[in-house]
Amino acid sequence: MSTTFWVNGERQTVDVDPAKPLLWVLREQLALTGTKFGCGIAQCGACTVHIDGVAMRSCVTPVSDVDGRQVTTIEGLGSESGELHPLQQAWIDHQVPQCGYCQSGQLMSATALLADNPNPSDADIDAAMSGNICRCGMYGRIRQAIKATSVASASDEPLFYSVAGVDHV
Repeated sequence: MSTTFWVNGERQTVDVDPAKPLLWVLREQLALTGTKFGCGIAQCGACTVHIDGVAMRSCVTPVSDVDGRQVTTIEGLGSESGELHPLQQAWIDHQVPQCGYCQSGQLMSATALLADNPNPSDADIDAAMSGNICRCGMYGRIRQAIKATSVASASDEPLFYSVAGVDHV
């Protein structure tokens, strides 16, 4: 069965088992390897992507669930001109990545938070990021980067580059 959906603003059609997890379709069929496999049971957050702007775990999302929908992966987070998303820059500025494995999922959860709440409190950040595990323990730096980006969001620069404006299939 084929499934057609938008990934990072580009229409994609895949012919796979409709129960196949979106994570494996992204990695194996579409060669988008920034989304990582962590636990396979939606507990660690490494596989987080946006589906219609909402942070979701791709390891437990059947590809059939995204038919006709918008999916944004870490590869689609920056601007069309190739500039880093402000949160990606904050990640660098605050030296968040250590081993780096969880970072794509962390960034996807954080951008979804800031899209919904551009000025989150520490409690808001903790709640939104609680499903993302960092074995290196960079939670303090993650919070600092999110807070720095929320302060920067007061400028005219776009905070969240979204493909939501693209027409559905």
